[in-house]
Amino acid sequence: MNKESYALFKSADIEDILSVLESELKTRNESPFWADKVLPFSEAILSILIPLREVGMLFNPEGKAVDELTPELFLEWNNFVSLKTLAFTIQKSNEAGEMLRTKLDSSTCKEYKNIDLKILGDYLARYTVNLEGENLDFPIAHYNLHQGVSNVIKSLL
Repeated sequence: MNKESYALFKSADIEDILSVLESELKTRNESPFWADKVLPFSEAILSILIPLREVGMLFNPEGKAVDELTPELFLEWNNFVSLKTLAFTIQKSNEAGEMLRTKLDSSTCKEYKNIDLKILGDYLARYTVNLEGENLDFPIAHYNLHQGVSNVIKSLL
């Protein structure tokens, strides 16, 4: 990862990060098939990670507290299964009014404020992720597709 990527994820807003990814896609002349998928996928992930970054509640897919948003943390959430888990974690936290299902300290968890799930929910719904039942599976083809998208994103960063 380059230094610019770290600075970008550390403090930039969603629009700035997406703009850099879009520029990189054009520079690398990536296939339109992948280019059309990278930005919505990235936006879905960032729609949750940026608000968590702003309130100091970032965590990795295992629930462990993380100090700052880095390209590596972003890539950890690029896993489609992890992203689904993130959606349910935030949904349950929104309902409870505190951060749940993480290893963040309890005083931090109690300071949780609702995060809008619309962008992430709409994205997951497009790929037939059932947003009512966490244990219900989604088509393996969607998982495989997102592995490819994640590989493109890694190459951009």
